[in-house]
Amino acid sequence: MRSEPGLLSPAGAPPETSQAARRALAWAGVAFGLSLAAYVADIALHPLSLTFRFFDLNIYNHAGLLVRHDPAALYTWHFMPGVQYLYTPFAAAGFAVTSFLPWALLKWLMAAASFAAVPVTVWVTFGQLGWRGRRRQAAVLGLSAVALWMEPALVSLQQGQIELVLMMLIAVDLCQPDSRRWKGVGVGVAAGIKLVPLIFIVYLVVAGKLRQAAVATAAFAGTVLIGFAVLPGQSVKFWLTGYFLHSGDFPVVSLGSLRNQSLLAMVIRASGGQDTVLWLAAAVAVGCLGLAAAAVLHRRGQPTAGWITCAVTGVLLSPISWDNHWVWIVPMLALLTYTAIRARGALRLGWFAVAAVAAAVFADWPAEVAGPRGFVPHGLLGFHFGPHILSEVFHLHGLQQITWNVYVLPGLGMLALLVAWAAIAWRRGRGRARPRAPLPAAPVPSAVGS
Repeated sequence: MRSEPGLLSPAGAPPETSQAARRALAWAGVAFGLSLAAYVADIALHPLSLTFRFFDLNIYNHAGLLVRHDPAALYTWHFMPGVQYLYTPFAAAGFAVTSFLPWALLKWLMAAASFAAVPVTVWVTFGQLGWRGRRRQAAVLGLSAVALWMEPALVSLQQGQIELVLMMLIAVDLCQPDSRRWKGVGVGVAAGIKLVPLIFIVYLVVAGKLRQAAVATAAFAGTVLIGFAVLPGQSVKFWLTGYFLHSGDFPVVSLGSLRNQSLLAMVIRASGGQDTVLWLAAAVAVGCLGLAAAAVLHRRGQPTAGWITCAVTGVLLSPISWDNHWVWIVPMLALLTYTAIRARGALRLGWFAVAAVAAAVFADWPAEVAGPRGFVPHGLLGFHFGPHILSEVFHLHGLQQITWNVYVLPGLGMLALLVAWAAIAWRRGRGRARPRAPLPAAPVPSAVGS
């Protein structure tokens, strides 16, 4: 299998020698082992209440119990003041099944699934990029050692949040060959659990993958029908009264809070209130640019960059994107690392620098760096702020506009990079399609050795 063309990098790179591949695999294994050991030590040195809280999983589990014992209360019940179940009836039906498991077993099964989602996502990403054998194994171990310490991944893992599992489901689905009959099912099921992945169906349409989009749409429709079969009353409320459009409503002060790293939150923090017109204008611009870039990249033979562009666009557009929703930094780092390795000279150093900066911004940091308001895990969100977090939402100034948008701004930067990437790919493809004069044949990417 030939590797996917490098993005803004030379068209081919020589295959690794067997000896070099073995050496890289050994070093990557050591790095992953040290990363895992450090993580285990961190858990052992802190109370589980500060590491594995399973807050979100507790909400899911209670929703499942409500389905079994009091389904009418599903969307009126409060786990605590201001905290409700917000996902679809189909998801609640699934949580009803898992609620039969003992809590002690369920929480560690969820932790194991979330932990496995990181290397699995990296594995299928590098596989779609064309890497095989030891090179792929080394890349997965090495990058997973870093990805394990990304703040969004850690928060999702330790809160028992479903985001990592959904990311894995979508990535595995979209990395399947187009010839697979059921490609698109994973996207549809993910959208049936949480509506934000619906953007991937739009991506499949504009990328020209109509059969896969139809499969995804059918799978999504199937989840809705299952919800109606299991929870007819709550499904009517969720889908037919427009409740799903408002199920995530929060006060403006909460929408602008530090943990919400979405385009809407940035607009609220910049304007001092919920400026709907400004947000809609920004959302339309970001959505059109992101989806157009994703479609171009896919149509120019770079599907991995395509669906990652779609993922970044989706997190930016969602009105609520908590810090843990930025788990898509994991495949983004895989793409940046792949591109850096394929580049040469100063361009290689430049791409590694971009990857390093992205990793540093989204990384877990100790309290000495994150400050007293840092989360557990600690990130760079609001790292120099005092205790009055919510009251300061409408009084930001200077560098606060950066530190309170420390995921949104890099997300926009990554999207701008991918849009530029797509523009270059489109121009190159257009030039090859209608050359004005005979051109030398473009170099062909070399097959990647094991």
